[in-house]
This record gives sequence, C-alpha cells and structure tokens, in this order.
Amino acid sequence: MTVDALTDVAGVRVGHATRTGDGWLTGTTVVLAPEGGAVAAVDVRGGGPGTKETDALDPRNVVQKVEAIVLTGGSAYGLDAASGVMAWLEERGRGVRVGPDPAHVVPVVPAACVFDLGRGGDFRARPDAATGRAAVEAAAASASGAQVEEGCVGAGAGAVVGAMKGGVGTASVVLGSGVTVGALVVANAVGSALDPETGVLYGELFQGRVEYPQARVQEAARLRLAESAAKNALPPLNTTLAVVATDAELTKAQAQKLAGTAHDGIARAVRPVHLLNDGDTVFALATGGRALDAASPLALNAILAAGADVVTRAIVRAVRAAEAVDGPGGVWPSYGELYGVAGGLEGARGSGRAPRG
Repeated sequence: MTVDALTDVAGVRVGHATRTGDGWLTGTTVVLAPEGGAVAAVDVRGGGPGTKETDALDPRNVVQKVEAIVLTGGSAYGLDAASGVMAWLEERGRGVRVGPDPAHVVPVVPAACVFDLGRGGDFRARPDAATGRAAVEAAAASASGAQVEEGCVGAGAGAVVGAMKGGVGTASVVLGSGVTVGALVVANAVGSALDPETGVLYGELFQGRVEYPQARVQEAARLRLAESAAKNALPPLNTTLAVVATDAELTKAQAQKLAGTAHDGIARAVRPVHLLNDGDTVFALATGGRALDAASPLALNAILAAGADVVTRAIVRAVRAAEAVDGPGGVWPSYGELYGVAGGLEGARGSGRAPRG
C-alpha cells in the first residue's frame, strides 16, 4: 500500500518541527535516510541559495552516502538546525567513519534554507539546533511508509508562493519496473503557482483535464491577491526546495542527474523560476534497494522523468494544503480560500496550521 508521499520509498522517513504564534512562523523538515545512509546528490539552480555541505555531494568528492537532509526556514540563520541533526546522528554512531572506534563518525548532513524571516512578526524568530533535533526525532519516531503532513508545517510554515501562501507537499509514483520515486517540496517561490487569468495552478495543467474557476471567482481572487501583496512590505526573497528519492540503485553521478531533471518539475509549476532572488535547490537520494537495469538506458530515463513529475505534483499538493495567514508579519491568502477545492480539481491532503489574526 502506498500513501503518495516521499515515504513510499522504503526506509525513508520525514519529520517536521513547526513554530507558530508569538512572532514565530517557521520550522524545519528532516528527511531521514535508512540506517547506513543513501547515495546523495544536489543541483542548485536559484541565484540566491543558502546551503550547507552541498560540496560534499559532488560526484568527484569522497562522501558517497548521507544519513539525512535538512530543509529549514530562517534563511541562512536557520542552517543551524543541521547541527541538531548532526548531534542526534553522532549519538547513534551514524555518519562517515573516521577512527578506530565505531563512535568516531562525522555525520554529513546537507541542508538548504528558505527565506521566511519576519513572516510571523519577529525577525529573530528562526530555527536553531533544537528545532533540527526535534524534526529528526519526529522522523525517527514515525513508522515506515507513514503519511506525511503537508501544508504550513516544518520548513513550509512560513512559505509563500508569489502573493499566496505556500507550504510543504509530497507525492510519489511506482514505475512499471517496480522502482519507486517520491518527492517532498517546500514551495516558497518569488514566482506564481497559478495562472492569473484563469486561477488554474500551472502544475495541474500537466495532470490532465482541469476545470476553470468561474469568472466572478477569478476576479475576486485577483483583487484579494493584489490587496494582500500591497500589505506585505518584506522583499520577495524566496526559494523552492525539494528532496527526490528512489529505491533504485544509482551512482552519485546518476543521482545528480536525477536532481537536475527534477528541477523541470519546479519550472512546470512555478513561473518565473530560478530567479536571482530564489535559491531553488533539489537534493536526490537513492537507497539502492532495487538494482537498475544497466543494459537499458530507458530504465534510468524513466526515473529521471518521474522525478520531475512528482516534484510538480508535490508543489500542487503544497499549495492546495496551505492555509491562509493574516498576522503581524504579513497577509497571504491560501489557494483554497481564493478558489475553493471543488470543481473537479485535485483536493488538498494533510492539514496545515498557521496563526490568524
């Protein structure tokens, strides 16, 4: 049984730590690999990334596997969340062995951040090492194959897409070969996820027939978005982050290619994309549970194509699961509030929580 989430990749777990209220609107999300780690790679396309340990993922470098990936709010300050994850892993002897004692390990924990500073009202309210530890503990405590909470949680708590609320979303697919590919996204982009003329989410145009909101709904939504944008004084310093995982056995170079093609999924769902004010970053994980048919290049191509597809669907999920925010740090309506979730379009999953008023 699958749950249409990143956790459909066997052994991969997801945990959120969310801080809202009293000036807070931020959090951290941790993707925990199976014990022993997963082959990892990264591809950064945005012009303003905030990352940690991404150089270690270059296929030319020595590190082959990582134990966890950290996605966090708080801009560059929030990267401190990775320290809490490193400490948790060290306590369990998980990491790169560097000495004769099994406890002599250095956990390599790549991380990337989104800009959400001040969106809850307090510019100094940002994730730290304790937030990272809480998120990895939540991941470790979850069951294998568990549902993943979506919307305004973890690193998506303060996420914004254009003038609309963003958040966390996830999706997965099982290919004909039996290989599973999943994605988890933090949708927080300068660009928009919806066609302003019709109100249709760009990402849903790639999922088959869609139904368009009525003209009166479209006009009301345009007015609301314009009003909300005028109230928000903070600059549009945003980023979309994603982790794409598969149970296929990939090399680091193949995983890096998967991270690169997965960026196409962002480009289908957000316009414009990969701007100077974005830090768009995609990580790829390969757990190696299923051998790849080396004699058939189509086997790898199917995984690459699926990576882009599940990222697009995850962004749609994120936007549909998000809840509106109207607080001291800004006003961001949700897609559901503007256009509703009926009318034949894919409904929201999970529950997002954000302060109002």
